[in-house]
Amino acid sequence: MTKPFILREYIFVTMFWLVFAAAVYINFQANSDKPSALFQTIVLVIASFFFTHFLTTRLLPNALRAKKMKLFLVQATAVIVLLSFIYSLIFTYIEVNSKNELPPNFIDHLPFLWKGFYLALPASFLINGSACGIKFYQEHGRIERDHILLQQAHLENQLKLLQDQINPHVVFNILNHIHILMKTDTKLADYLLLKFSDILRYQLYHCSQNLVPLGQDIEHLQNLVEVEKLRWGNELEVTADWSIGNKKSFIAPLLLVPFIENAFKYVCRLPGHRGYVKISCMEKDGFLLFYVENCYSELAAHKKKEGSGGIGLQNVQKRLKLQYPNTHELTIVAADNVYKVTLTLQLSDNNEQ
Repeated sequence: MTKPFILREYIFVTMFWLVFAAAVYINFQANSDKPSALFQTIVLVIASFFFTHFLTTRLLPNALRAKKMKLFLVQATAVIVLLSFIYSLIFTYIEVNSKNELPPNFIDHLPFLWKGFYLALPASFLINGSACGIKFYQEHGRIERDHILLQQAHLENQLKLLQDQINPHVVFNILNHIHILMKTDTKLADYLLLKFSDILRYQLYHCSQNLVPLGQDIEHLQNLVEVEKLRWGNELEVTADWSIGNKKSFIAPLLLVPFIENAFKYVCRLPGHRGYVKISCMEKDGFLLFYVENCYSELAAHKKKEGSGGIGLQNVQKRLKLQYPNTHELTIVAADNVYKVTLTLQLSDNNEQ
């Protein structure tokens, strides 16, 4: 990204000076012969380039970094005056002398020098002002580009931190389930261990990306739900509907995991009461429609308010704001001992975001 930008900058500056040289040559040629016009043009362009280059590449960037624009105005005025004096010498001793002989006495040259100086001031101001304007625009673009890169790096760091917080939480829950089942049902524990290997493989090899194929992420969710269903058995009624038409769409990895985890974690566990979890996940016209519902007890709700619910839900809300600004709608409703989460977000057609 930097090399093309620098190349465009050099091309733009070169075109500016070529146009300036052509305009000066045409102006001199109208009043002088071609060799004199060419010589005057070369001298004037070299002098202009030297002073303007020093002003725009040394003084202006230093002033912008040090935030000393008042000092830069003084320096720019000095450069403009000095360049106008150079122009005056060119007009007097090259252009005028090529037409008429100057008086032998230097004192008699002063009217020509003052006239050339006054005529050169607007040209010097215009040239240096244009060059400074171009350089200021380029510096502003460079600063804005660097700011965007810093923002992107900050965003990636935030997302990486949030994902790192989620991944160990998921792994801990699954390992804890397997540990309990190994004491009661080794076959089921063995099956869950295979499921865990699939879950771990997904986290290790795919979750480092910003976006993953929707089909892979949904398969990961299905494995998590399967683990929970087998763990709870007949104590919990679990229904899940997966309707994914376009599995090649892309979504942020592990984004939906906290919603499913919370549903199983805070589902009603009162004796004699069979809790339930309903999950619906549908892809339609480039949008993902995700819905989770579970019953919960007042005790679970109280613990959740005290902060025992972990950081999963907070993280997913932060990630939605970072990765799907203005392209998602999240609604969470808790009433009558029923907890409902509805999420709609726009999927990506490619793995770039």
